Amino acid sequence: MKIAVIGASGTIGRAVVELLGNDHEIVTLGANSGDIRIDIRSRESVKTAFEQMGKVDAIINAVGELAFKPFGELNDEDWYVGIESKLLGQVRVTEEAVNYLNDGGSVTLTTGIISDTPIACGSSATAINGAVESYAKAAAIEAPRGIRINVVSPAMLEESKDTYGAFFPGFFAIPAKDVAQFYKRAVMGLETGKTLKCFAGNPV
Repeated sequence: MKIAVIGASGTIGRAVVELLGNDHEIVTLGANSGDIRIDIRSRESVKTAFEQMGKVDAIINAVGELAFKPFGELNDEDWYVGIESKLLGQVRVTEEAVNYLNDGGSVTLTTGIISDTPIACGSSATAINGAVESYAKAAAIEAPRGIRINVVSPAMLEESKDTYGAFFPGFFAIPAKDVAQFYKRAVMGLETGKTLKCFAGNPV
């Protein structure tokens, strides 16, 4: 298979490339690195990047920015960070992907555990991640040519525990290499419209 990974230089992206790269052709995309440059906040950038990429069998998006501030301190600009990147960015990727996916191909998006378990300073992130998951469920029933659309929702990464652990008190962390297995499942399996929740101790 030919698989495109957006955000291939990130912690999750690297693990996905390492897992799938031995058996598949990987095209890496990123804002500042990779085979092709892409900014998911811009529809034109997504279109241009996919035109350079050409036809593929799967597209994985592992990027998306969010703003974290206490309730009551978020302003419109903070909200638009996540709306333009994590929400509309992934919508743009999905909508444009249909033009470049082979029949039976797939799109895999990314959210996170706070869709289900909110944390302090995370109201915007929880709302936007939840919107992505609802969008994927709805879009999957209309996707043409057998194209599948799924979401992977990781717990806090083991590799990020030193940086973000204080925001997730009592949460289990999961290694990126284990999270990558859920992206493989989304690409290689038959499910569509699903959010695959890779929470340590409770993977579903």
